[in-house]
Amino acid sequence: MKILQVHNYYQQRGGEDEVYAAECELLRQHGHTVEQFAVHNDALKNVSPVRMARDTVWNPESHRAIAARLAEFRPDILHCHNTFPIVSPAAYYAAAKARVPVVQTVPNYRLICPAATLTRQGRICEDCMGKAIPYPGVLHACYRHNRLATAAVASLLTVHRALGTWRRNVSVYLVPTAFLKEKLVAGGFDASQIEVKPNFLPYDPGEGSGDGGYALFAGRLATEKGLGTLLEAWKLIPELPLQIAGDGPLRERIEAQAKNLPNVTVLGFQNREQLLGRMKRAALLVVPSEWYEGFPMTVVEAMACGTPVVASDLGSLREIVVDGVTGTRFAPGDARALEQAVSKIVECGLPGLRRSVRERFLTLYSAEVNYEQLVAVYRKVLAPRY
Repeated sequence: MKILQVHNYYQQRGGEDEVYAAECELLRQHGHTVEQFAVHNDALKNVSPVRMARDTVWNPESHRAIAARLAEFRPDILHCHNTFPIVSPAAYYAAAKARVPVVQTVPNYRLICPAATLTRQGRICEDCMGKAIPYPGVLHACYRHNRLATAAVASLLTVHRALGTWRRNVSVYLVPTAFLKEKLVAGGFDASQIEVKPNFLPYDPGEGSGDGGYALFAGRLATEKGLGTLLEAWKLIPELPLQIAGDGPLRERIEAQAKNLPNVTVLGFQNREQLLGRMKRAALLVVPSEWYEGFPMTVVEAMACGTPVVASDLGSLREIVVDGVTGTRFAPGDARALEQAVSKIVECGLPGLRRSVRERFLTLYSAEVNYEQLVAVYRKVLAPRY
């Protein structure tokens, strides 16, 4: 097949960028021809707010550029990853004119929530979900704490809902979890257009030893990640050291609190090699999130290393972390429940559990398994044309 991938990079590289690159390489390794059309949010530095708002809803430059690439490359599929905010849904209309079907990856809640997170002030919020005009998000300035910027995102959602863009101009939406599909359907999307395809690792780091004698947190140091609950729980777990890897707005606060907890170490940012090294030796990974995670790549990396996961019983984590198979779950925000979950994992016999975790990775989240899932979706999209 010939696939044209479209992606809008954020200013800070994240999981969406990695999925975009990994799928491209995976397809090329299997003999498909892939070209990429990418833009970067650095291009917005000198753009006026008015033009930015217009381009978020419809970017004529993106429309012309993608139309030209479609005419030149003549792909079988246009696969859009992130189109926000520069590419815009104009890409879909260029594809429709060229009679090229569109597959849209949906890694977050942007299509039903201006903030893309279904959170407000550190708590879960679904006030905009299903509304023709997501005005609560504008009132609360949910996107970047800016009403004008939030109004631009709300306009994007409102206009293209009214035009039928989401229904008519996209053949398939790819989501990483059944939970995200459920939320999109609740927000007004057609279930028949949504396919679940988990994220994957393009590499296999190999099984770790788990002999480090510590627990690991790896992620952004932000309120919704449940760090308050994490530290409260570790006041109750003096026998198992905790290492916190990552950076973010709460770093100074976390470092200050950790000074009073001799069993907690704040590592700061770790590159992938460093993080995987720590993950292989960790007794377990802790994911105490208090928001609806999309599909945390750290969880998949932990599974690849054979490291059990203790996670909040919330959202997509419910289906990714299977009790007794890949780890266990606990009530979000409950420090005592987290302490009990950690004790359960440590006491149940780690060697046997590590083998189970590793097998789950090989069965569901390896590159080869993901390739078959992705190509099956492409074939389904192309079937009516042949």
